[in-house]
Amino acid sequence: MASKGISVAIVGGGIGGLTAAISLLQASFDVQVYEQSHLLGEVGAGINIGPNASRLLIRLGLGEECARLAYRSPFFHQRRWQDGRTLTKTPLGETIEKEFGAPHYIFHRGDLHSMLAKAVPAKRVHLAHRCTGIEQVADRVCATFENGVTIEADMLIAADGIHSNVRRMLRGPERPRFACRAYRGLIPAERVRDVPPESTAWLGPGRHFIHYFVSAGRFLNFVGHVEQDGWPSESWSERGSVDDLRAAYAGWHPLVQRVIDDVDETFIWAVLDHPPVERWTYGRVTMLGDACHPMLPFMGQGGAQAIEDAIAVTACLRRCENDVEAALKLYETVRLPRASQIQNASWENKTRFHLPDGPAQEARDLAMAKGQTDWSYRAVAWVYGHDASALEASPEIAPIPGH
Repeated sequence: MASKGISVAIVGGGIGGLTAAISLLQASFDVQVYEQSHLLGEVGAGINIGPNASRLLIRLGLGEECARLAYRSPFFHQRRWQDGRTLTKTPLGETIEKEFGAPHYIFHRGDLHSMLAKAVPAKRVHLAHRCTGIEQVADRVCATFENGVTIEADMLIAADGIHSNVRRMLRGPERPRFACRAYRGLIPAERVRDVPPESTAWLGPGRHFIHYFVSAGRFLNFVGHVEQDGWPSESWSERGSVDDLRAAYAGWHPLVQRVIDDVDETFIWAVLDHPPVERWTYGRVTMLGDACHPMLPFMGQGGAQAIEDAIAVTACLRRCENDVEAALKLYETVRLPRASQIQNASWENKTRFHLPDGPAQEARDLAMAKGQTDWSYRAVAWVYGHDASALEASPEIAPIPGH
């Protein structure tokens, strides 16, 4: 179905917003992206893109670039914090591609973002545009920006992240939910040649530590998630102390110590989310990605779900023959339950990953050994096997044993 000249304003030029722009442009919609930053870029380091999202990027014509830029880990290995005992070891690489029909990629966020940005014509991306107001009048949406610019479009997609201005205008002020702090950083691969090439998560009381290669194997990305009572800083990210990182993981397995010994600098993040909400769409305005379903990274699905949103909103517009309000309502109907399920499971994983040693931890470890938890193929099939373009609401998922 042709787009009939429908104009789409996307507020936010991150991974979700740019993927939506690519998808909508390929479907012949008139798309403009408005990004509040003066430069188009991403903060952070590693990001996992599972088969549910990689198949969508491949369909957008980005398969060769994905294969060139990403790292493909052979396994995802979950281990005990002090003795290194294997809890689960899930095949990735060619095995997961055969199982789900698409690869599991690990990107540096900057590489993924740059790839998407190059696929959107520069004339359609407007920097230094911070949205300060929206108004719906008849069949149009008007948006105003801090720089004095006012625009009109047939519809508006808010893809402006967890601190979304558009969400605040739609729903009122909200405070994100704090989960833990994260130490993050990168180590050149030549300095950690003895670190296994697999993605590894070490689970322990009140914290976990994960490392995996990114940028086609040129860097080792590490993240240490540590629980604390709150986040005192006004900054979302700031330079951290390597000594504090080392102290947080004192007594952990020698391989964890080995990685930390090669850390020159680290940054600390507040790991935040919002609980699921009951509504994303307001007439001709809807939300996408972290603006509507920010989630903890403990299922590796934050970026993937934003990519699913982008493809689904395009498919909904085509399915509804460009009846914008019907399409955005359908988008909410098919996407909200699935994203909410993944939000909740990601929060539950924080609890499971950080259990203190004792009976609950032993029961978790037993469930993991039996392949009953989130990284066995049986348990993740509903995540990785999903095709967001099919517009099928996910069936209700029974609780995973151990959650």
